Amino acid sequence: MASTNGANGTNGHAESGTNGTAKSAKLLWKHPDPQSTPMFKFLQHVNAKYGLEMETYPELHKWSIEHVSNHWSSVWDFVGVRAKGEVLKAVDDTAPMFPRPEFFNSATLNFAENLLFPTQEVNPDSPAVIAATETTRDMVSWKELRERVRQCQAGMQALGLAEGDRVAGYVANHTNALVAMLAATSLGGIWTAVSPDTGVHAVLERLRQIEPVILFTDNAAFYNGRSHPVIPKAVEIAAGLPSLKAVVVFPTETSITADLASVKVSAGKCYDYQTFTALKPASTLTFKHLAPDHPVYILYSSGTTGAPKCIVHGAIGTLLQHKKEHILHCSITPQSRLFYFTTCTWMMWHWLVSGLASGATIVLYDGSPFRYFKKPDLSTSFPDDLAMHRLISEYSITHFGTSAKYLSVLEQKAVNPRAAGLSLESLEGIYSTGSPLAPSTFSYVYSSFPSKINLGSITGGTDIISLFGAPNPLLPVYEGEIQGPGLGMAIKAFDYKGEDVTDTGEPGDLVCTQPFICQPVSFWGKDGAQKYRSSYFEKFDGVWHHGDFVRFNPKTGGLWMLGRSDGILKPAGIRFGSAEIYNVLLEHFADEVADALCIGRRREQDSDETVVLFLKMAEGRRFDGALVEGIKATVKKALSVRHVPGIVDECPEIPVTTNGKKIEGAVKQILCGLNVKTSASVANAECLEWYRDWTKTH
Repeated sequence: MASTNGANGTNGHAESGTNGTAKSAKLLWKHPDPQSTPMFKFLQHVNAKYGLEMETYPELHKWSIEHVSNHWSSVWDFVGVRAKGEVLKAVDDTAPMFPRPEFFNSATLNFAENLLFPTQEVNPDSPAVIAATETTRDMVSWKELRERVRQCQAGMQALGLAEGDRVAGYVANHTNALVAMLAATSLGGIWTAVSPDTGVHAVLERLRQIEPVILFTDNAAFYNGRSHPVIPKAVEIAAGLPSLKAVVVFPTETSITADLASVKVSAGKCYDYQTFTALKPASTLTFKHLAPDHPVYILYSSGTTGAPKCIVHGAIGTLLQHKKEHILHCSITPQSRLFYFTTCTWMMWHWLVSGLASGATIVLYDGSPFRYFKKPDLSTSFPDDLAMHRLISEYSITHFGTSAKYLSVLEQKAVNPRAAGLSLESLEGIYSTGSPLAPSTFSYVYSSFPSKINLGSITGGTDIISLFGAPNPLLPVYEGEIQGPGLGMAIKAFDYKGEDVTDTGEPGDLVCTQPFICQPVSFWGKDGAQKYRSSYFEKFDGVWHHGDFVRFNPKTGGLWMLGRSDGILKPAGIRFGSAEIYNVLLEHFADEVADALCIGRRREQDSDETVVLFLKMAEGRRFDGALVEGIKATVKKALSVRHVPGIVDECPEIPVTTNGKKIEGAVKQILCGLNVKTSASVANAECLEWYRDWTKTH
């Protein structure tokens, strides 16, 4: 990686690459005392251990990707891991990325034990979990959390849960979901979860592949002021899973009386949660120590045009990567309170709950981010754009994570917490992911939240259950840029020929060139190895191809995420990402345009690709020729004439996945004349018919 200019604050602006959305990178933040941070102390730890004299993060990162085994051994030593056996070596430095090499194979450990008994000292009576909804609040101490896991573990033991058995959750983001995950992994089970707002077909597409033996489900879900029954869907799901030995129902909505008799389990029965935990007298909380790469989680690819792939993540990869990111990159301590707005389906839930392993209090929230509970009547809530800001203030949250979409909505609404008298002084970091964060939103955050925060625009994904581009206390924040690569993550940009364009400032495919600990341990199923290889290693032989389009700023060392690489646009041979167009729209047309979809279209009869821009208009706003010309002129000025869309049209809806991410790939295939069979992972699949009809007439 290139050295980071301006890291000491002397260079407030640095030139970006030629295809960027801005001509300069504006300095927004630098740490006031970087030498006080865990990251700097880790740098000193490495210097002392290996007789080095590194001074900067770029030097530390370069060392971490050139000495892979020593790096991960040093992380293990510094952040702490509860394990048995002597740690001889982290990994074979000569091993290829595929098949995935084993890490720390001379030790054994238990994932749940590391979360429930962190190596960082905690007071057992202090809060481990704060759980909030639109209408309720609950605080759970470390001692109580361990007791709840012990009780849930006893129920699983009574049902004969064995090492490697899959345990599924059709659950919202609450304490019981966390308890079930910890109980399952404490016994060597593998946890997987799908949010209860997901349709039955989409759930069965996933769970049938992995054949779970226990299914936990909520009795109901509460969102945006309304209760939504879950049991009717659980009935269908249970009927479609002959592998089940039990369905266990959480009393998530206490006002709901669920008809448990309606849930039929072919090889077992349905239990309410209280009965389940009483199936066997709870003994001492136990932890099964297993190989470090023993699976703990199964996550799923988006599967927008086919069956989702089942991605299996192991204990040490998840644990050590998350502790590295939390402690070193985010400066999280046992005094921290970590929040992420997420469902249990999204990988950020797994990232959030691993905060326990660093001794932090984690804050779980289930509900709309725009509703706040009424005091003292906790049975109702009211619409409030400042709901999450009030939650930050209510519980002194130090690290607040959310989606780029949420922050852009706040920006579009010009939400100002200061005007409401909310200081939010507890905040140390705000983290954003899910899609690229627009440059204008960076500046909005620093104008509307405390300017002392480290705004971490981060990037990674389900595939790695963590981050490639991470927050960093030793690097500045520049407008529009992810600060830099995470330790041990050898990321670069490759052009379509597989040539390294990282230092040129040109956009390319995001790749990783060295093994990293959070690579999936496998894909589930008999053809899992082939799916694994084809997913990551076929485009560039022996190099991880992530599927994102990225540009590195050679002067700052930062990253610009440009969208999914399957959504790359190539008019006249110029490659750029859809996010560049979205950023222009957000900055200049946020009042008129609610959302957009930018697609590159090239059919057999076309000599070149046409950039097609679909606009979903804001309520009460009109699509007309003046708007189209205004957008084209602005794109030309902000980017280049080659970025200007050839077609701009209005659409009624933007297709998204069940996780809320825009679906560009399926629409691109439709526009190019392909017959796309849409997966249930498309949350609003009916809107794709509009694009099919549009294609017939354009």
